[in-house]
Amino acid sequence: MRYSDGVLPRWALTRWLVECAGEVPAELRPSLVQGLYGSLPIFLGGVMNTVLVSSIVATRIASIPFFLWAAFEIGLAALRLPLLISGSRAAKAGARTYIDLYILAAVGWAASVGYGCFITVLSGDWLASTLVVLSAAAMTGGVAFRNFAAPRLVMVMIVLSLGPCAVAGLISGELIMLATGLQIPIYIYAMTHASYRLNAMLLQTMRSEHENKRRAQQDVLTGLMNRAGLEDAVASRATDPTLGLTVFYIDLDGFKAINDTLGHGAGDELLVEVSKLMNRVTPASDVIARIGGDEFIILSDEMDPVTARQSGQGIIDALTKTSFFVGGTTVTVGASVGIAIRSTGNVDLSAMMLDADRALYVAKVKGRCRAELAPSIAPNLYAARRSPEVPPTVPDTVHYRPAIC
Repeated sequence: MRYSDGVLPRWALTRWLVECAGEVPAELRPSLVQGLYGSLPIFLGGVMNTVLVSSIVATRIASIPFFLWAAFEIGLAALRLPLLISGSRAAKAGARTYIDLYILAAVGWAASVGYGCFITVLSGDWLASTLVVLSAAAMTGGVAFRNFAAPRLVMVMIVLSLGPCAVAGLISGELIMLATGLQIPIYIYAMTHASYRLNAMLLQTMRSEHENKRRAQQDVLTGLMNRAGLEDAVASRATDPTLGLTVFYIDLDGFKAINDTLGHGAGDELLVEVSKLMNRVTPASDVIARIGGDEFIILSDEMDPVTARQSGQGIIDALTKTSFFVGGTTVTVGASVGIAIRSTGNVDLSAMMLDADRALYVAKVKGRCRAELAPSIAPNLYAARRSPEVPPTVPDTVHYRPAIC
């Protein structure tokens, strides 16, 4: 399941309501907010309860304040149900949602419950008051344990729903109702505290899962994606069948000689610096991965062949024109690039990488520091791929500042 920033609230008030204590990584915020939608059965249970209670009390105490309460509950239910269904579907699809309106409707629901408690307790009908207050207490328990992804929202909803009940008890003139002035604030504090504790536990779990996933998909040395991360990136693109893909398969020219001459430590330093350079010279929307040794993959949107070749040559030029200081020595490297292009979102990463790898070999045979497209592969050249009988066109040697290309 993927989430996008479209699920995040845009209004200042709703953003404040869903903020959590402490720093929350940006990549975790959408899934936290999406959790506020909950499941349809839980929603229907809460809504049917308040609609039923308000309707029963309005029938028992037939007056305008109670008719208004019942009508407001029914109207809110009619508004919140489509917001829940459409919002949950949109969030799962990564589309924009009406989360701001959904959050405010939830706050309005809590305020409506509080209003009902207030007018019922003041009515002096203690049978109706018992029903309403018990219903409100049950509702707040569900709010606390269903919405703890946003504990501030929980606190506001509980205060709005039970706070008026405590106020009404204090001004009702009934001695036994004075206990609510003490009990309800304690209850509100306890439920709010519980939601904050649950939120902290949830965030800790989500951070751990996110870190484990990041480590599983990240190259330890360079911080770029590894093969697993690359496959995940392609899978996320596959949800949109209109997206084509361009794969750049990059192999450094001259790296082996630097590694052998200056040592593996210098080679590792060079790979890190090359990775930083690739991040600087490629668009932010591209996906960069190191799949082993001195081989890199860049995923881009679909390009026409001319643009793809120009982009590949741009990467080569950026590398060959840059001097890297590693192992106490200034060195340069080149790169050969193989390119494969697909025009649909249903791409086979392994097949595309194989095509790009074949094109990369052609670039090596033709003299290195070249960008070659997969359609231009000659079968007889690929048949000798990495064969010991076919020596490389350019020796893989370096003299601190070599002429790689």
